[in-house]
Amino acid sequence: MKKKRKIPLRQCVVTRERLPKGELLRIVKNKEGEVRVDETGKAHGRGAYVKRDKKTVETARKKHALDRAFGVKVPEGVYDEILEVIEDGKDD
Repeated sequence: MKKKRKIPLRQCVVTRERLPKGELLRIVKNKEGEVRVDETGKAHGRGAYVKRDKKTVETARKKHALDRAFGVKVPEGVYDEILEVIEDGKDD
């Protein structure tokens, strides 16, 4: 009998939904305080997860969800980068 593989769940900082890790995008803040998108999910630093959905990202931008999660002002370019990654992923 094959053992079922455990699927890790993570919580979106915007919607508070617990979803499989693959349905979320990891944003990371490193020791230097730089905030960036972590497509690999393995970068060092404090991570926060956002649902791979345009509306959710826009809500995060409007409500400053990532600012609260990291305790720093997240540059607007990070939100633009998140949207680009989501768009690129839809082509698969």
